[in-house]
Amino acid sequence: MSQIPIHQNYINGAFVDSQDHLEVFNPANGELLSRIPESASKQVEDAIAAARAAQKGWAALPAIERAGYLRRIAERIRQDVPRLARMITEEQGKVSGLAEVEVNFTADYLDYMAEWARRIEGEVIESDRANETILMLRKPLGVVAGILPWNFPFFLIARKMAPALVTGNTIVIKPSEETPNNCFAFARIVEEVGLPRGVFNVVSGTGGSVGQALSDSARVDLISFTGSVATGSHIMQSASRHLTKLNLELGGKAPAIVLGDADLELAVKAIRASRIINTGQVCNCAERVYVERGVADEFIERMSRAMDATTYGDPLAQPDVEVGPLINQAGLTKVDAMVRQAVAEGAEVISGGSVADLGKGHHYRPTVLAGCRDDMAIMRQEIFGPVLPIQVVEDMDEAIALANDSEYGLTSSIYTRSLTNAMRACREIDYGETYINRENFEAMQGFHAGVRKSGIGGADGKHGLYEYTHTQVVYLEA
Repeated sequence: MSQIPIHQNYINGAFVDSQDHLEVFNPANGELLSRIPESASKQVEDAIAAARAAQKGWAALPAIERAGYLRRIAERIRQDVPRLARMITEEQGKVSGLAEVEVNFTADYLDYMAEWARRIEGEVIESDRANETILMLRKPLGVVAGILPWNFPFFLIARKMAPALVTGNTIVIKPSEETPNNCFAFARIVEEVGLPRGVFNVVSGTGGSVGQALSDSARVDLISFTGSVATGSHIMQSASRHLTKLNLELGGKAPAIVLGDADLELAVKAIRASRIINTGQVCNCAERVYVERGVADEFIERMSRAMDATTYGDPLAQPDVEVGPLINQAGLTKVDAMVRQAVAEGAEVISGGSVADLGKGHHYRPTVLAGCRDDMAIMRQEIFGPVLPIQVVEDMDEAIALANDSEYGLTSSIYTRSLTNAMRACREIDYGETYINRENFEAMQGFHAGVRKSGIGGADGKHGLYEYTHTQVVYLEA
């Protein structure tokens, strides 16, 4: 029997033991994978202190030198894709192909953010006074706390760390206690490339301990969090004591609108892909469908066949499956309860609709629900599972009104052959992102941001990079 690894925190360039530990399990089969630190508040304080002590020296380096470290980390990641991807599959249940995509995308993201080293721009502004020039400079915030979710655990390290470091900040990462192993592997890579001590730190534990300590700290200058609305609201309340800057990517309830002139083959393929990716555990997944009555029967039939054909199971035992397990028993129980409630309220199960009896693990059958109404919880609350509820609408007016009637506002999509309809959707759908005739998946050069309860600020591209800076205006008379 192989020995269960016991991980250590990474603080100030060294791996540090912890007195208390948590256990990490494979959600597909229940096997114990590792033990990780349940960090004491002293270790969190040490990590913040290390980041603060390193920040001025790190910011003093030319940006191109900071970017060089990111490139070396990316290169080292590419040398170890299979092992890192398998680690993600083991602890998160992500299907093998998507896990490899995540690892490669992480390396690409580090390289992309490194390219901004020569592109961070200030401004020169005309003054009202003679012999004066007004300069607007971009400067690092200081110490960043990156609090991660479990659904894309490896990529989200880079999404927070890369823009933070290239702009001159230092960072303390708290991985999810569900999926921390890949973060400790990332820390090993950071150590191997020789990143200066204190620039990158990892402390693991629960949100109630480590997350709370980071949110409460007066020595953290930005909290970047990805996760639930409830946790984001709690972080916001904690951070308000020190008016700490926040970057919050929270929940989503993405509407997909299928109009009568849509290419149904394309719509079914794209919406299915957007629903089953990562077992539906993605904030920008297509979470509900509004389909025009004239094509509703055909669309529902096609979508049902497509979901019935979707393979599911343990990605390590069956490398070709398209859907893996849900992250834990609580997630499985929640999804099953939402489907049961929808059926009790009048929805019809067209395919799936039950827990998958695979003997072990947290598996749910890919599901299509028809006959849904907008007053049902399944059309209003985030599902986070492979379940697609469908509501029939009379026209585009009704579809857009229902799509916008949500406390969330992250991503949305529409399927139509009409340029007029597509442009109207751009004007009237009130979401941070709208995908037209394609699956819901953002680009690193875009700006991933939502409205309403989907968050504050955003990530990716130039605008995401500048989230990690503040401006200093200089009035120069010469």
